[in-house]
Amino acid sequence: MGLNVNLSFEIQLIAALVAAACALPGVFLVLRRMALMTDAITHSVLLGIILAFFIVPDTSSPFLIIGAAASGVLTVYLVETLLRTRLVKEDAAIGLVFPALFSIAIVLISRFARNVHIDTDAVLSGEIVFAPLNRAELLGLNLPVGVWMMAAILLLELLLLALFYKELKLATFDAGLAAALGFMPALIHYGLMTMVSVTAVASFEYVGSILVVALMIAPAATAYLLTDKLSHMLLFSVGIAIASAISGYWVSATIFDKSVSISGTIASMTGVFFLLTLVFAPQRGLIARQLERRRRRERFAVEMLLVHLSSHESSADAALENSVAHLTDELRWQQSFADAAVRRAAGHGWIERANGHLLLTDDGRHIAQQVTGRVHA
Repeated sequence: MGLNVNLSFEIQLIAALVAAACALPGVFLVLRRMALMTDAITHSVLLGIILAFFIVPDTSSPFLIIGAAASGVLTVYLVETLLRTRLVKEDAAIGLVFPALFSIAIVLISRFARNVHIDTDAVLSGEIVFAPLNRAELLGLNLPVGVWMMAAILLLELLLLALFYKELKLATFDAGLAAALGFMPALIHYGLMTMVSVTAVASFEYVGSILVVALMIAPAATAYLLTDKLSHMLLFSVGIAIASAISGYWVSATIFDKSVSISGTIASMTGVFFLLTLVFAPQRGLIARQLERRRRRERFAVEMLLVHLSSHESSADAALENSVAHLTDELRWQQSFADAAVRRAAGHGWIERANGHLLLTDDGRHIAQQVTGRVHA
């Protein structure tokens, strides 16, 4: 029982580290509108892996990660080269480049590396359950290699983020200003893509490329719905990614009794968190936006009422125009909507009722003048 508990903890630890490592660069990809590039990189790095294997025939060699990173950068370069021709758009350029590189990798594996343990299905879907079996001892601790690997990548990301936070922020939001200040946005861009490639290939063995895409994009997109501040977005993205990883594990373990892929349930939970945020986010959620539209409609109705009363209060037909009954004809409002607008205006102390007629107060008259001034401005 103790062994099962220990394995369960280690699987969740690896999943959480992978999630956090993917979430950090994912924020910048979402802000740069490069979400599709993630899918391209996570597939095309397979070509770099197999080419590096031909040079150094060892599946555990760090040169495979270097080759994968180079392949990711090549993907970005080829896509941007096609974009510079202005003959194709970004989605078409990505759709041309990454299937070509990925298919070349599949052909090379099928032709020259059939007996080598480079499984394309594993690259796509991964299997985190077996991660605790491959272990290494470091600093007196015997932990899965995945823990050491993903912890090292996460620390590297945090170090680079601390060193180049200002440059990344400026190059993401205003590349022109970054170039004018000598920050070399192109170098920052390719550095980010290299980090994405390294993170992706390190994560493949545990969660596969499908979940890498989910963990890089979904938590960042969810965090974007919650805040406009970059530092908060980074924190929210990491927190949501880790929550998705842990909850996804327990969904697989308890609801499905581990009969379904843990990577699949983790990816599903990233979608669940995004949908919940999309609906319930305090400012950008669907409910909040609907309520805001309703409040604007109600406020506009009250302002129209005040302007209407103001424009007719000194006229000869004021008694008719400022009657409650006349609002439905003049403003073409339904009776219930007109009554609600009158109640709200009266509740603010902007109008008074007198024998079925509506009279502006001094405050209401002032508000009407402000609204009229905005319209004429």
